[in-house]
Amino acid sequence: MRPLVLITGGSSGIGAAAAELIAENDADVVINYRTNEQAALAVKEKITSKGGTAYLVKADISTEEGVSHLFAEVDKIGTLGALINSAGVISTIHDFESTTLEQLNTVFTINVFGSFLCSREAVKRMSHRHGGNGGCIVNVSSMAASLGSPNEFVEYAASKGAIDTLTVGLAKEVARYGIRVNAVRPGLINTDMHIHTGDAQRADRLAKFIPLERAGTAEEVAELIMWLISEKSSYVCGALYDVSGGR
Repeated sequence: MRPLVLITGGSSGIGAAAAELIAENDADVVINYRTNEQAALAVKEKITSKGGTAYLVKADISTEEGVSHLFAEVDKIGTLGALINSAGVISTIHDFESTTLEQLNTVFTINVFGSFLCSREAVKRMSHRHGGNGGCIVNVSSMAASLGSPNEFVEYAASKGAIDTLTVGLAKEVARYGIRVNAVRPGLINTDMHIHTGDAQRADRLAKFIPLERAGTAEEVAELIMWLISEKSSYVCGALYDVSGGR
């Protein structure tokens, strides 16, 4: 039986790149999306055109009802072997004093609470403690957790700091039950997320500050995610991997 991998936020950016790469490496993927069905269908088409298998599940991971629905659909498909927490949102660029409670609620509810809720449901299914076969969780964090994103979106950076802590704490708690938890921390990556900041050219504008003198690609991050859910990383647990071009 082929492994089943759930990717939240799998319709675009790093999530989409991970879904495509994982599907090319003998696993079936469940692509979770919240609103953009057209983008999700496009990712699925890329996968199936290459002989892979992909399933789409529309669900809002910022709510318990949405997460329950998502995992109920996954259960109908097969036995979960890995979870990639890739769903996330970012605010438009602003200074700290301009941050609103609405922005805080949106960013933390999706980036942090969504990852917590999905990880909780994945653990219930994969843990040896509950009769599961073990598995992997990979959280998509950000270098912003260390850099702080001053004058841009401190609340986003803070949410990713929470993801780093979730990764380390959860890894230590569930390793004994056959689950490895790790995180990737992308730096400046050339994805559509920059459009949502209000500065579509942000990646190009900031590339000169990166030691490698360029922005990274979603595919480069996906390669690390693929490795982290494979047996090649079988002794890696509780690690935070920077994918930042040396930044």
